[in-house]
Amino acid sequence: MLEELIIGINIFVLATFLGVELIHRVPPILHTPLMSGANAISGITIVGALISVELGSAGLAKAFGVMAIIFAMINVIGGFAVTNRMLRMFKKRESKK
Repeated sequence: MLEELIIGINIFVLATFLGVELIHRVPPILHTPLMSGANAISGITIVGALISVELGSAGLAKAFGVMAIIFAMINVIGGFAVTNRMLRMFKKRESKK
């Protein structure tokens, strides 16, 4: 049990550092299109969190699953809002006649 916890913590820390490095190396002009792609990844996170909540036997596993669902939903909603705003910037405005 302790070994699995240590492996899980190591994976989490490495994924965090990798995510931070990737985000900092992306040029600002590409952040919005990449956010659209991240919405799909957050959708997968939501499915995994739902499975975690359902199959988790301990209260801690269910709590982390619920937190993951909440954070992933915030990410999906924010990503769609930013993407929608970006797409509205590129629409042609109707001329007033």
